[in-house]
Amino acid sequence: MKTFDYTITDPEGIHARPAGLFVKEAGKFASKITIAKDGKEVDAKRIFGIMSLGVKKDNTVTLKIEGDDEEEAFTALEAFFKENL
Repeated sequence: MKTFDYTITDPEGIHARPAGLFVKEAGKFASKITIAKDGKEVDAKRIFGIMSLGVKKDNTVTLKIEGDDEEEAFTALEAFFKENL
């Protein structure tokens, strides 16, 4: 299992557009991927779950990736967060 924490820098937090792009990116991988904030953990492949977290600027989220392609998923999703959020 791979995990990483990321503090959101986007002034609008995780809103619909980047959430949709993130779900699409996470969906490319077979691994189980979750995103958590303040103890609430949701499936990163479900946009409504991500939106329900209400992630704002300066909030820290934790991604957990577990599965056969977790290394590839970790690298791609970490890059996604740095480039988009």
